[in-house]
Amino acid sequence: MAGARQETEPATTDREVVISRVIDAPRELVFEAFTEVRHLSQWWGPEGFSTTTRSFGFRVGEVWDFVMHGPDGTDYAEWITWTEIVPPERIALLHGESRDDPNAFESVLTFAPDGATTRLVMRTVFPTSELRDEAVEKYHAVEGGRQTLNNLAAYVAEIIRNGAEG
Repeated sequence: MAGARQETEPATTDREVVISRVIDAPRELVFEAFTEVRHLSQWWGPEGFSTTTRSFGFRVGEVWDFVMHGPDGTDYAEWITWTEIVPPERIALLHGESRDDPNAFESVLTFAPDGATTRLVMRTVFPTSELRDEAVEKYHAVEGGRQTLNNLAAYVAEIIRNGAEG
């Protein structure tokens, strides 16, 4: 695989996880579902998880402070700050357990129109390859990310169905 991307970012490949999903909905709706707390709280997280938002602001520098509740009853404190927002194309964020989390990771989400659907790509870069491996092996980050995007796809499909019926 040759190209400028490989030449400019070789140091991140052992630290990143990339998950993509084609969602059967217009890009603007998918972007909205990812950027409004009334939507996020309905679908965010892997299967069996629920989310309680403590605070939310969607502007560069603002924060989404929330708790993910696991199916086994474990609560996970989560904190996201938005570092770049380009509606409806791109969101960059820093995600950790708290504002000062030294192990926080960066994610960039791109929303690309693909006919009547949207291709969502979530590229996450961890501070070290060890943290990436831990996220994948201990916390099942790849499967959890896929489940989260599947939840998003199901949620926007429901919005479209309800809108068509109403």
